[in-house]
Amino acid sequence: MEDPMERIGSEEESGLESTIKEDLSMEIDPPFKENVATAEDWRKALNKVVPAVVVLRTTACRAFDTESASAGSATGFVVDKRRGIILTNRHVVKPGPVVAEAMFLNREEITVHPLYRDPVHDFGFFRYDPNAIQFLDYEEIPLAPEAACVGLEIRVVGNDSGEKVSILAGTIARLDRDAPQYTKDGYNDFNTFYLQAASGTKGGSSGSPVIDWQGRAVALNAGGKTTTASAFFLPLERVVRALKFFQKGGESYTSKWEVVSIPRGTLQTTFLHKGFDEIRRLGLQSETEQMARHASAQGETGMLVVDSVVPGGPTHNHLEPGDVLVRVTREVITQFLRLETLLDDSVEQNIELEIERGGTPLSVQLVVQDLHSITPAHFLEVSGAVIHPLSYQQARNFRFQCGLVYVSEPGYMLSRAAVPRHAIIKKLAGEEISKLEDLISVLSKLSQGSRVPLEYISYTDRHRRKFVLVTVDRHEWYAPPQIYTRDDSSGLWTVKPAFQLEFMLPSGVNVEATPMEHIHAYNHQGLTDGATTMETSSEHASAVLHSQNETVMLEDTIAKENVLLRDGQGAAAVANASIAERVIEPTLVMFEVHVPPSCMLDGVHSQHFSGTGVIIYHSHSMGLVAVDKNTVAVSSSDVMLSFAAYPIEIPGEVVFLHPVHNFALVAYDSSALGPVGVSAVQAAELLPDPALRRGDSVYLVGLNRSLQATSRKSVVTNPCATLNIGSADCPRYRATNMEVVELDTDFGSAFSGVLTDEHGRVRAIWASFSTQLKVGSNTSEDHHFVRGIPVYAISQVLHNIISGGNGPHLLINGVKRPMPLIRILEVELYRTLLSKARSFGLSNDWIQALIKKDPVRRQVLRVKGCLAGSKAENLLEQGDMVLAVNKEPVTCFRDIENVCHALDIGESGGELNMTIFRQGRELDLVVGTDVRDGNGTTRVINWCGCIVQDPHPAVRALGFLPEEGHGVYVARWCRGSPVHRYGLYALQWIVEVNGKPTPDLDAFVNVTKELEHGEFVRVRTIHLNSKPRVLTLKQDLHYWPTWELRFDPETAIWHRQTIKALDCQNL
Repeated sequence: MEDPMERIGSEEESGLESTIKEDLSMEIDPPFKENVATAEDWRKALNKVVPAVVVLRTTACRAFDTESASAGSATGFVVDKRRGIILTNRHVVKPGPVVAEAMFLNREEITVHPLYRDPVHDFGFFRYDPNAIQFLDYEEIPLAPEAACVGLEIRVVGNDSGEKVSILAGTIARLDRDAPQYTKDGYNDFNTFYLQAASGTKGGSSGSPVIDWQGRAVALNAGGKTTTASAFFLPLERVVRALKFFQKGGESYTSKWEVVSIPRGTLQTTFLHKGFDEIRRLGLQSETEQMARHASAQGETGMLVVDSVVPGGPTHNHLEPGDVLVRVTREVITQFLRLETLLDDSVEQNIELEIERGGTPLSVQLVVQDLHSITPAHFLEVSGAVIHPLSYQQARNFRFQCGLVYVSEPGYMLSRAAVPRHAIIKKLAGEEISKLEDLISVLSKLSQGSRVPLEYISYTDRHRRKFVLVTVDRHEWYAPPQIYTRDDSSGLWTVKPAFQLEFMLPSGVNVEATPMEHIHAYNHQGLTDGATTMETSSEHASAVLHSQNETVMLEDTIAKENVLLRDGQGAAAVANASIAERVIEPTLVMFEVHVPPSCMLDGVHSQHFSGTGVIIYHSHSMGLVAVDKNTVAVSSSDVMLSFAAYPIEIPGEVVFLHPVHNFALVAYDSSALGPVGVSAVQAAELLPDPALRRGDSVYLVGLNRSLQATSRKSVVTNPCATLNIGSADCPRYRATNMEVVELDTDFGSAFSGVLTDEHGRVRAIWASFSTQLKVGSNTSEDHHFVRGIPVYAISQVLHNIISGGNGPHLLINGVKRPMPLIRILEVELYRTLLSKARSFGLSNDWIQALIKKDPVRRQVLRVKGCLAGSKAENLLEQGDMVLAVNKEPVTCFRDIENVCHALDIGESGGELNMTIFRQGRELDLVVGTDVRDGNGTTRVINWCGCIVQDPHPAVRALGFLPEEGHGVYVARWCRGSPVHRYGLYALQWIVEVNGKPTPDLDAFVNVTKELEHGEFVRVRTIHLNSKPRVLTLKQDLHYWPTWELRFDPETAIWHRQTIKALDCQNL
């Protein structure tokens, strides 16, 4: 993996002044020292050094501060063998939770734990158990920062570009290079010089020792500049100081370290070292320059100048950019190292700074702040988001005050509201948020499913606050809010609930309802099914008169609002809207659909979808909306509905996903619309028959993003076009065995809606379809197009839901309703023209029979493939022509659907008598059909960061399921997880765990729940391309517990259950 710290953004300096500075840099360094080392000297040094250099494989389990969740490799080296201390870079140790292993030269691998990461400089320590190394003789590498000098020949020994051991030669060219600027919104070192050499290090070499011919580490490799093969090394003076504190803390390795405090002071100010020529232009007095040159070491060429000040820090309103630092506590300071030494020795103490500002001497009294106090050591995890106090690093980058509530990773709940990474939360639910505890307090008062306003600011637009609506998760997509706290004695982050779960309110309770919630509360006071609720208890008798008065007022309000609605509709009429548009507009709904990353099932390709649906059923107790499956792709999603007829937004619940056709049904609670909304919203009239014909005039009606109806009159050019959508790189739903409607003109590929006749009766839904197009040889891009779907299938499903289906019950708006089951022939078919079929040997009698059955299409259906695991799999073959079913010729997909539907009415046992034509022969076969529900995938398991499920139809449509077992399909994987670290990625089946078969999810759960934390697991997988593979991974139950998410039809809620986790108290 490429080392992220290697990617340097704008490193080039510009202008004549910078060029002169670069040219002069070699002249002001110490004199060049001649190298007298021989090849034999280097051989001896490397023989001693190489065994102490380790390959570090790290996994950042959560995004935190400047780092994202990731997995990669780097380098470290042993600096204290007896205590088991490894030195590497800060960006390797990570500021947040990290799991790491070190591999020595002889391939011994051991677990290492983070011991320390410097808040500012790019170094940190891991610790390990020295007794765990049994077969390698090695010695620690001594640190010699004083040996670094210009002209020193060095070797960089490390894991370069993923190689086990790589030795790169170079010569130190500079000792006073500015700290490299890696990125504008991530980690950057500052207030220090760096060493520079042309050694050309690459990814993986971070943390490598820079050694001299005596085998001493003179610097620490930190980063590089890929365009010029330059490498940047961190000086070791501060490393040596920190190491000494740990060496004083104990004489040998222990499983739990006694926490060692390393004093670090800060002024929250960034200084730059500038030459005297530039400082003179800033107004430095000649007397001050003379004094500085005289008091500093020989060869000093500049002084420290203030570059930036963090708001709210000790120097805020005291120092300004351009101020020249002269003295600290009466001592002339011109170097970073001496300044940092003074600050570290003066934590929480007063110091005096003497500066010159534009030639004017000034003196300020300041208190040195504890740097660790502004370095976050805990975070809140809620709905996948990571939120913690703003660190000094990011406060410096963004020029915000330290400690503000910072979004390191937005997760699901915040990203659903378009809150970006790096946002600063200022208000939630109307309450000021100044620290993380404020946010936790507000969250503890919110009910599940509630919507509250949130205010935030971003460094990219810092002068304006953004206002969004945040929806608290109604389903249990994620674990309850948790607080992670760093434990320096163990190197782990302990976890505990952010607040007591019993304090969380049920979804029906409002706390200081926001304006949106007040609207919903008012709406719920409306009548249900046209009848008032009768109260017989005597305690309510006194309220009868008051209730009657409220009823009169409510009726008056309804009447007034209906007048306003009619006025709005009248405005549409004035705007020359067609009759079809005026009739259909009250039935249209705009969808906003969000899919949680924790359960992106069935190959769904995005987390956000939008589109237009049409209401097909509306009563006082329930409403149903039909929409395409490119808008509502999976049942594990959150749906928000906005109505064209009434200005309100309410949630919807996915109740049916057709297993074949490109439509889904979403239910909503009509009572949430309120009395006015219930009367304003209408259901469309469906007209499935007669079928559309070529040349028919239709009206295409839909909604724009402003919820305004848009329509045009179009002509049907092809009422029975067939689709040929290939499988995506990641298999997902694709429309098959469907005939669609094509028009002469439409509104483009992003516009969906309905096709109606001149009276506003719906003939088809104008639906969005998804496919992938190849771009180049190795990449694909998602492509969307729109076509019409005849409503006959929607009409059938609606009838079965209203009249009572033959499937399992589902709770919809508090009422259990039997849902329909769909009988299908799980075979993918395609059409072939009869002229082509004749060339394949089909007889003239059959051609005439098919023409007689359907003189328009003149086609025969052929088998493209059977879904793996279907009852037709071993009976029908690719290329078979389907001539008749039950002795009746079939020519289109609807013919097949009709005979399957007839099986549910009769008593044929679910089998079809099919006549097929195969390789010149006519055959009669008895083929079984399959029954599918409309629930989609309703169970998912997360193990070690991989999301597994039953293989969905798009996977089975590829025609392959492993014989060893096919019930554990890896759909997704999570960054920073064990499967990320060890490479157990998506699009494969897990068929064995530690030699035990896992044919289905239940067996998989039984096997994995017996595995212990930290145990290496052997996993056998089979890829979609049928290639088997065996890999090992290390289970991590601390950061990645095993859990299950399952849809409960009794409550219509997705419930989360922890299968196995690690108790932090037992660490």
